[in-house]
This record gives sequence, structure tokens and C-alpha cells, in this order.
Amino acid sequence: MPTITMYSTGVCPYCIRAEQLLKSKGVAIDEKVRVDLDPVRRDEMMSRTGRRTVPQIYIDDFHVGGYDDLAALDHAGKLDTLLGR
Repeated sequence: MPTITMYSTGVCPYCIRAEQLLKSKGVAIDEKVRVDLDPVRRDEMMSRTGRRTVPQIYIDDFHVGGYDDLAALDHAGKLDTLLGR
């Protein structure tokens, strides 16, 4: 199984939707990074992704992007491949 990392905040509806989509695929988020609680991790996220919004999702070292990107991969039939299915 791949390692899934998600940068998120405590009150992010798209983060919740991303987590629900991954859960429906039978996988869990290995590391949920709360950027609202740790400014250093927010800076890390922005440096790593070039984006300021959450969620920012990684499957192993592949930057998926946000919830819309994750859902688009699923609709295109490519998410299962990334998840090792």
C-alpha cells in the first residue's frame, strides 16, 4: 500500500471529502498535517507544492493536488492505479 499524506486544516470541507473518498477506496491517510496549528508545516506545504490551499495530497511522492484533483483522478480511473489496485 502506498503512503498517503494530506496537508489540511481543522475546518476544511474539502479535506473531509478527500478523506471520505480515500476511505471509500479502502485506504487511510497515513499522515494528516494540520497546517493551521503549525506555521512551519504550512511553509513546508507551500514550498513543496507551490500552493496555499488545503487539502494538498500526496500518494507516496506523487503530488495529487487538492480534492478536485483527487476526484478527477478517480473519475478518470487513474486513482486505483496510484493506490496500487
